Amino acid sequence: MVTRKLFVFWIIAVGCFSLLRYSESKVPEEEVDALEEITTAMGSTYWKFIGDSCEIEMVGVTLVPPKNSEHEISCECEADGTVCHVVRIAIKGYNLPGILPPQLVKLPYLREIDFAYNYLNGTIPIEWASMKLTSISLLVNRLSGEIPKYLGNITTLTYLSLEANQFSGPVPPELGNLVNLTTLMLSSNQLTGNLPVTFSLLKNLTDLRINDNNFNGTIPGFIQNWEQLSRLEMHASGLKGPIPVNLSPLRNLLVLRISDINGPSQDFPVLRDMKGLVTLVLRSCNISGEIPDYVWAMKNLEMLDLSFNKLVGKIPTRISADHLRFVFLSGNMLSGDVPDSILKQGSSIDLSYNNFEWQGPEKPVCQENMNLNLNLFRSSSSRNNLRGALPCKKDFTCPQYSNCLHVNCGGKGTRIKEHKTNILYEGDGDVEGGAAKYYIKEDSYWGFSSTGDFMDDNDFQNTRYTVSKPLSNISELYTTARRAPISLTYFHYCLENGNYTITFNFAELQFTPDEAYNSLGRRIFDIYVQEKLVWKDFNIESEAKGSLKPLVKQISNVSVTTNFLEIRFFWDGKGTTRIPQRSAYGPLVSAISVISDSKPCSKRKNNGSSYAIVVGVLGSCLVLFTLGILWWKGHLLVKYWWKEDTKEDSSLGNFTLKQIKVATDDFDPANKIGEGGFGPVFKGQLSDGTRIAVKQLSSKSRQGNCEFLNEIGMISCLQHPNLVKLHGFCVEGDQLLLVYEYMENNSLARALFGSENNQLELDWPTRLRICIGIARGLAFLHEESRLKIVHRDIKATNVLLDSDLNPKISDFGLARLDEEEKTHITTRVAGTIGYMAPEYALWGHLTHKADVYSFGVLTMELVSGKNTNNFMPSEKFVCLLDWACHLQQSGNFIALLDERLRSEVKKEEVQLMVKVALFCTNASASLRPTMSEVVNMLEGRMRVPDSIPEPSSFTEALRFKAMRDLQQQKEDHSSSRSQTQNSTSVHSFYSSSTSNNSNEIKPDSGFCQ
Repeated sequence: MVTRKLFVFWIIAVGCFSLLRYSESKVPEEEVDALEEITTAMGSTYWKFIGDSCEIEMVGVTLVPPKNSEHEISCECEADGTVCHVVRIAIKGYNLPGILPPQLVKLPYLREIDFAYNYLNGTIPIEWASMKLTSISLLVNRLSGEIPKYLGNITTLTYLSLEANQFSGPVPPELGNLVNLTTLMLSSNQLTGNLPVTFSLLKNLTDLRINDNNFNGTIPGFIQNWEQLSRLEMHASGLKGPIPVNLSPLRNLLVLRISDINGPSQDFPVLRDMKGLVTLVLRSCNISGEIPDYVWAMKNLEMLDLSFNKLVGKIPTRISADHLRFVFLSGNMLSGDVPDSILKQGSSIDLSYNNFEWQGPEKPVCQENMNLNLNLFRSSSSRNNLRGALPCKKDFTCPQYSNCLHVNCGGKGTRIKEHKTNILYEGDGDVEGGAAKYYIKEDSYWGFSSTGDFMDDNDFQNTRYTVSKPLSNISELYTTARRAPISLTYFHYCLENGNYTITFNFAELQFTPDEAYNSLGRRIFDIYVQEKLVWKDFNIESEAKGSLKPLVKQISNVSVTTNFLEIRFFWDGKGTTRIPQRSAYGPLVSAISVISDSKPCSKRKNNGSSYAIVVGVLGSCLVLFTLGILWWKGHLLVKYWWKEDTKEDSSLGNFTLKQIKVATDDFDPANKIGEGGFGPVFKGQLSDGTRIAVKQLSSKSRQGNCEFLNEIGMISCLQHPNLVKLHGFCVEGDQLLLVYEYMENNSLARALFGSENNQLELDWPTRLRICIGIARGLAFLHEESRLKIVHRDIKATNVLLDSDLNPKISDFGLARLDEEEKTHITTRVAGTIGYMAPEYALWGHLTHKADVYSFGVLTMELVSGKNTNNFMPSEKFVCLLDWACHLQQSGNFIALLDERLRSEVKKEEVQLMVKVALFCTNASASLRPTMSEVVNMLEGRMRVPDSIPEPSSFTEALRFKAMRDLQQQKEDHSSSRSQTQNSTSVHSFYSSSTSNNSNEIKPDSGFCQ
């Protein structure tokens, strides 16, 4: 009986508790339940709602809410105050990972929702189509798919923000039904197609933003119908120009931002009646002509950005736009003097990249006491390159010339250990940013130019131009960065002329790698070097495969001809601008290093430089006089050889200079794919569609003449699938040109040892096939060709790969005929340290077995993926070959294998290649196999000796003695021979054997005789 009474009591208590849950609530029970369902669908783990006060006490996926998160529920109560209904829900910045809740339909009085800055996925539920919503904000989420057509059924909508999601496809024309819309934000999605014609019906729009999309077609003329518009943004929308000529009906515009549109050149659009404009941005819109006078008279105008157009004319001497604080006119053709009228206290003015009169140090714009930010970098049309680039300088002489630069962008000066050397990276972190910043570090001859003000950040203190993030797992170099809203240019003057390799260090510091809205940002910008676009739509996070990860990018063979280097990072309107907060966009770079391709890092005094110039000029005159006679004789020999010895091969052509200029776009620097020691290499296309590579040898260099004659003489009559094909040559005026077939996959060196982005995924079967192909090419040269030839410089750089990764031996500039009646040739040594056979390196004793030795070294590189001259596992070993010999003694051949291949190869195949390589690199030339034997061994038709013949310990020691002696010789003479480019600089196409390579030995003038 007692038990039964207790059970009844328990039932009553539970019922009372349930009633108590709602007894204090003015919000109906069904709406309270719906709210719990809604937050659960959105992925909230914690939820507590106080119905009596209509307040959220707890929500989110963590007990402690994220920084900057917001939540709010608004209710409206009936007249007697007893019942209240939910009319607004805002849950922002909580990183909720769920979906948009269909259960919203259970809140019949709901009018506004704000789920911005979460991690929601999926699409907009169809259930919402029946609701009477007035405001939907889904800013910064992961919503995807097409924007649903049924969204057009919510005709009560006045505010719709879908910005910074992943919506794709065309915008449905049904959105034109939303005639009550005042705000429509579609920026930073992947939308395509034209803007629907039905948008012309949206006459109540006051704010439209469609930045960063992939729309097609032109900017529609019906935007003139939106007469209520106060804000219009079209940055990199994908729409093409021209801008509608007459925008005057848009009299209520306060903010007009249009940028980065393609299309025909156009005049300045008519904006005369937009008297209330506060912000006017027409950047990169292909606008020509002059800036209308009425622009300078707009009373409310605070920002004017007309950068990167084709504007001409002068800035007026009188400007009545009294509130103008930001003026960006960079990248135009404006001329005349810089008037005082534009130099207002506290303003930011960017006049860079124009044709203004040069501003000397005495000019008002150059006075240091001016309270404004003024960027005049490259603002002058001065013919003097340095003077035109750097206004306000008093002295343009270079007391020193440098050939390297290391900058820690946005950080402090720091020493970084690279290749066992501590490198000083100079910092610029203590330099304040600014909307128009021009900074020069006089004592080191470098500086930067920064352009732009971050949109809508309401920060005018210039504090957001550098970023930093303490990270313990990566180098200090990556923990800081400099950034800019539009353009950031680093420059280096008083730089020695020559070719340089530029290394960029990046790390995305503003986005996070977690599952949160902070991870949804996209930073996209372009990179220019020497005014040439080298990377379009560059994305640090995508390249590095994540944020907060270090990324290194390199570009080599950058030509400096006017002692001036310029590197520009440019934002072309793409990417998000509001993740994790406003202003998180624009180019960002952590560090830059510039290193000469031919000399070690140093600074050269001016006096020494002048002396070198005088001696060089006198020496050149003497050499030119001598070569004038020698070349004429050589030229006759070439013509005689051409007539007599190429009759059999009609495929070899004598090209005209005009043909080659047409094929290479007049040797356009954009077509330059490499640089040899005696001239550059260009890619081109003949009139019949044949792609070619053109080696341009200097007729003013004896070595260039020798290479030209030797290359033609050796390779012209050689036809083999594994030899690069010479299409012909050109001798015209002072031009010596060799025309080759174009090789799509560059050199084997680049494929194996290049930067991570340049390396190719060469699997084991491909490497074996490449090895056999090289062996066949050499066998042909040594044994099958009509002329028996010793190449003398077999290495990975001189093996090119076609589109199918077939190897072709190139660069016959050092090749010699192997005279069969002689057992060997005694010649002056030429080639590359690490690949030269000991008998040749020490005594100049040359036979075809020297090539066999080089092939053996190259085979080890193929197996290991390591460069023989750069690999030293410990101080005990001289090089890769030395280590391989050690592994041979222990029988551990597999340790030599490239780590990238260890899961996919057969050990017996690795053993075969390594044994062949060791056989080929025998210290005794007489014990090395012939190349035809090597081919048979690799193809399994001939057995490799189980016990590779060993020479005496004396001759075996010579193998490494030769390397050490030559290395010492190179170091002793490096300063005078200027051979300091590393042999593994594998970022350029078609490296020449005559390139200035630190491990190369050059022949003297006797080589040509």
